Amino acid sequence: MLSNSTISETLNLKKVCVIVPTYNNHKTLNRVIDGVLQYTTNVIVVNDGSTDSTAEIINSYTSIESIHLPKNKGKGNALQVGFKKAIEKGFHYAITIDSDGQHFPDDIPVFLEELAKNESNILLIGSRNMNQEGVPKKSSFGNKFSNFWFWFETGIKLEDTQSGYRLYPLLQLPKTYFTNKFEFEIEVIVRAAWKGTEVKNIPVKILYDPEERVTHFRPFKDFTRISILNTILVIITLLYIKPRDFFRNFKKKKIKQFIKEEILQSNDSNLIKSLSIALGVFIGIAPFWGFQTVLVLFLAVLFRWNKILAFTFSNISIPPMIPFIIFGSLQVGSYFVKDEVNFSDYQNLTFEAIKSHTSQYVIGSFILATIAAFTFGIASFFLLSLLHKTKK
Repeated sequence: MLSNSTISETLNLKKVCVIVPTYNNHKTLNRVIDGVLQYTTNVIVVNDGSTDSTAEIINSYTSIESIHLPKNKGKGNALQVGFKKAIEKGFHYAITIDSDGQHFPDDIPVFLEELAKNESNILLIGSRNMNQEGVPKKSSFGNKFSNFWFWFETGIKLEDTQSGYRLYPLLQLPKTYFTNKFEFEIEVIVRAAWKGTEVKNIPVKILYDPEERVTHFRPFKDFTRISILNTILVIITLLYIKPRDFFRNFKKKKIKQFIKEEILQSNDSNLIKSLSIALGVFIGIAPFWGFQTVLVLFLAVLFRWNKILAFTFSNISIPPMIPFIIFGSLQVGSYFVKDEVNFSDYQNLTFEAIKSHTSQYVIGSFILATIAAFTFGIASFFLLSLLHKTKK
């Protein structure tokens, strides 16, 4: 067990400070600050426009940095103000701890121990036991809801994404943000993960005392804001992050290596791989122009299939293939739509001709997409099974 002086030296060596955002938590603020001062005086308290005795409590401490905001603007804004001040003072990391008394300052060494193991770009979130007695059911539900969307947006599974007890790598965080209130703590970890920061849970203790704990979370307003934020983040994930990560991964590897690692050596079963290929082919041929990437990634995530394979095979509709796909769709459609024409040469296709036979094209494309998906799916399943047997 490290002594308090050793922990203090480590905090100074690693350039770690502690940020305490607070708003009308006068009942517990003293206890939190006193607990933190047991380990360090590198403390920044941000008073987010409190109307109780918070200002007097903070001003009674002469060894800490204090920031008093004239108006309450939200926890996210208070944290951003604290981050800016910490960077100005030369700190590289900031441990944030809520002032409502639910966190224990004596867990600060836990963050330092984990940081020592990962001398890199890492963001740590204190994982609370949300199943212990006294934890409100709505808090547990909200946390599970947040965990799901964080996983969807980043591919990282965490047990607790809402805890305010965190260690942030200040120099690796985004410079600007969209949000200023409670939803900021979701935005910052998602966007940090997108930038390549490792986001990880570490276990911390928790105390829920209904007699002294004051929460400023407004269920309807704040849940709505969080839902809107997640909607935006999901759109960005599907339209930009997933395709970006795919191409980055593809560019780093040779085609042979890519096929070997992403297809042959994937942990997914042959059935899942085949279904993923079939899904990609179907979406690539079906008339979802402009939405193919979003749709294929959404469905692959929803069904928990192989996103890489589904996305790869959805690119069957690359520009050189488009005339053949449209021609094939019109040809197939001519057998199912009454009084429609049979095109004899794909080179004679024009936009006006396609426009004049929209129903023939749409119906034909869905049928062609189904046939092609079934064919690719069955063929890939047998091929993968054969390769698996040969390898054995």
